Amino acid sequence: MKLQQLYSFTRRAIDDYNMIENGDKIAIGISGGKDSLTLLYALVGLKRFYPKEFDLVALTVDLGLGIQQFDEIEKLCQELKVEYHIIGTEIGKIIFDDRMETNPCSLCAKMRKGALNEKAIELNCNKIAYAHHKDDIIETMFLSLIYEGRFHSFSPYTFLDRTGLTVIRPMMYINEGDVVGFMHKYNLPVAKNPCPVDGHTKREYVKTLVKQLNAENHGVKERLFHAITDGNINGWPKRNETNHRRAKKGAEEIGNK
Repeated sequence: MKLQQLYSFTRRAIDDYNMIENGDKIAIGISGGKDSLTLLYALVGLKRFYPKEFDLVALTVDLGLGIQQFDEIEKLCQELKVEYHIIGTEIGKIIFDDRMETNPCSLCAKMRKGALNEKAIELNCNKIAYAHHKDDIIETMFLSLIYEGRFHSFSPYTFLDRTGLTVIRPMMYINEGDVVGFMHKYNLPVAKNPCPVDGHTKREYVKTLVKQLNAENHGVKERLFHAITDGNINGWPKRNETNHRRAKKGAEEIGNK
């Protein structure tokens, strides 16, 4: 995936669901993985020509799981002229040493989001951008079906009542495979995930399941995604159909180049 394609698909999502307004200050959650670094590139690029003015700040939650290098990410943010903050925590110690959690992912995510939200509020941000892509949305739907018995997934944007922040997901139309391609093409400084349960979670199981389904049933991933976006999920915002048709046509033209 080229930069122009990244901008096109990201802008399509932003326009479809009115994710950005004039005067927004958006915190980008940077884990150090390929997804969040791709989102950083996307929003920095869009900021230069998007018709609505907004500011960006990049935030990384350090879980305290040992030495994780953020120097290259900090250098990239300097090159892109984005303010960058590392939030020091003891989340890893609390989860693995103090509580000795056998299924730590849910608690870890809750604590990470809490630390991220607190810092975003401190920096006067009103929105937080997460790097969830199309595959994440589909996999979350399967997790919800299998383990909760309900049809649900990430919403394009979510207002958090307790904090006054709005979470947006501008990469919702982008396939993970395209993110991998972008990572290699632009040599993103991906930081290794130090979590000891990385690769051994329910999400990894569902990721493998979706890949198998798509391999055996051509096009099933796209059909699953459309079932989510058009499935009248409770709380899912309405799409701006005028923007959607115009942006989709533009994205298809860029994709064919």
